Amino acid sequence: MTKDVLVSISGLQMAVNTVGNMDDEPIEIVSAGTYYFKDGKHYIFMEEVVEGIPGVTKTQIRIHGKESLEVIKKGVTNMHLIFERDQTNRCVYQTPFGRLNLGICTSKLVVDETEDNISIQVEYAMDVDCEKLADCTIRINVRPQEAEDFVF
Repeated sequence: MTKDVLVSISGLQMAVNTVGNMDDEPIEIVSAGTYYFKDGKHYIFMEEVVEGIPGVTKTQIRIHGKESLEVIKKGVTNMHLIFERDQTNRCVYQTPFGRLNLGICTSKLVVDETEDNISIQVEYAMDVDCEKLADCTIRINVRPQEAEDFVF
């Protein structure tokens, strides 16, 4: 994998008790980033800008083999999510609108990696203050920037 990468992140939250809710549509972002591999871990760094909110959020994604995934955000929003299969992890998610006490219970974590691609799928239940909020899916795809077959 090259240092300069494109990162595609798509997510879907299916809110509890709201079947067919318009909010259940997937969210997708594509961002340029940097990548490196050190001590058996993959590291991806990128910056995110939210429309209508001044400032930048720096995002770091750490992949620990096939065992766990960490997403760390610092800036406009702040959080440190840890996804580990069959584990519940808690974090505080600080937004410009206030703080949320999140619980993440990961049911599926699949990491597929080749020389020029890292593909991750995570399925988890999310709660806020111990009240189940949604069942969620995240897909992350990391490719070299020069890849012609980059997929969303």
